[in-house]
Amino acid sequence: MSMNHVERFRAVMNFQDVDRLPRWEWAMWWDETILRWHREGLPAGLSFSRVIEVSDYFGLDPYQQFWFSTTDATIEATQHHVEGIVSNMDDYLRLRPQLFPPHNAAISAMDAWGRRQKEGSAVVWCTLEGFFWFPRTLMGFEKLMFAFVDQPELLHQINSDLLDFNLRLLDQFLPLCVPTFMTIAEDMSYNHGPMISRKTFEAFVAPYYRILIPRLQERGIIPIVDTDGDVTLLVPWLRELGVKGVLPLERQAGVDGMLLREKFPELLMVGHFDKMTMPRGEAAMRAEFERLLPLMKRGGFIPSVDHQTPPGVSLAHYRTYLELLTEYTSMARS
Repeated sequence: MSMNHVERFRAVMNFQDVDRLPRWEWAMWWDETILRWHREGLPAGLSFSRVIEVSDYFGLDPYQQFWFSTTDATIEATQHHVEGIVSNMDDYLRLRPQLFPPHNAAISAMDAWGRRQKEGSAVVWCTLEGFFWFPRTLMGFEKLMFAFVDQPELLHQINSDLLDFNLRLLDQFLPLCVPTFMTIAEDMSYNHGPMISRKTFEAFVAPYYRILIPRLQERGIIPIVDTDGDVTLLVPWLRELGVKGVLPLERQAGVDGMLLREKFPELLMVGHFDKMTMPRGEAAMRAEFERLLPLMKRGGFIPSVDHQTPPGVSLAHYRTYLELLTEYTSMARS
């Protein structure tokens, strides 16, 4: 059985038989990692900004991510110029004309990638910013926590505007390309679980998901939430809203993918390979793949580094990781 990249991804996410699992680096690499690897033999032309070429160089499966930032109309968006500068409604209304930029260049580029996706040669993945992520970007964590109590109208204004922005983006790009899956960037968990209570989640986040997620589902797009830390307690909240999966399942935060699989048999997962094993050599990395192998064989899971590959990983160690990734993604086929 031979499959193209899109067929393989869809089969894994439908718990169906595959020829092998996808081979991804979903979060790519730190810029400092690429700089280190240049000193260790990575061709100088393969820079941090050319992640597709770097991925091709390492023989990873092709995909293209489009991140639709609220603050910068580029794929490589930065948010540092607005982080924490909103304290009240007046601040937000003054800033709002600078937010929600057009993404015409990225949307135009999706046309060609959509053709690649149709022929099965690449997976298209889009990211929207979520309803915890965006207010935290604008306000910073501490002010946001107080605002849930003191300024609920501000948070609903922010998230209502964000929802409108995200829905407009869907209207723009879906005629050109229907991505295979989409992530919603949230980062609302840390190493002890969710950063907010279920009550706060239901009041300030869930209402907007209840409008957005059905729009994805009606086009057959798989919705996945991107949240660092321990996502375990958050999973049932998300699943009730129609979210199908989570990433990156950070091992250092105590996430146990097999426990999640037992509790949520249909949950889709990406990541979960403990990046801290990579500088320790082949034996440590092989042990980590052995830990993941039962999960890999169950379906609905794509193994990948559980966040960006850090600069403590040498090029030689990364090549060993890739050799093991090839070995174990072949072993895990159904």
